[in-house]
Amino acid sequence: MGVVIIKYQSEQYWNSLIRMSLSRFFILRVLCCRSLHGYEITREVASLTEGCCAPTEGSLYPVLHEFERNGLVVSQLQVVDNRERKVYTLTKQGVAAYETAAGAWCRAARYILADVKDVDK
Repeated sequence: MGVVIIKYQSEQYWNSLIRMSLSRFFILRVLCCRSLHGYEITREVASLTEGCCAPTEGSLYPVLHEFERNGLVVSQLQVVDNRERKVYTLTKQGVAAYETAAGAWCRAARYILADVKDVDK
């Protein structure tokens, strides 16, 4: 079995980790405002984060399915222009999860920003 070397000094490595976590947060965030279908979720997150945390189709739907299995969102099929699409709506549990995540991210951001200021000195 080979050893996998992760490039800890690679900005791409850290950006990938940050995007994975933050995209979940921002998916909940945009669904707090209104019900959306998948493409709208991606577009709203991209707009809100200026492209930093826009989930791809390959990463969005597994997260939405996980959120649905865990009661954070419900989905409903809608027909628009003879095309079916799933629209996702945040549940009360989803709102509570978003609020918890917002608090956690605010605390983490505070510590990160304080530490970065110390490093720059």
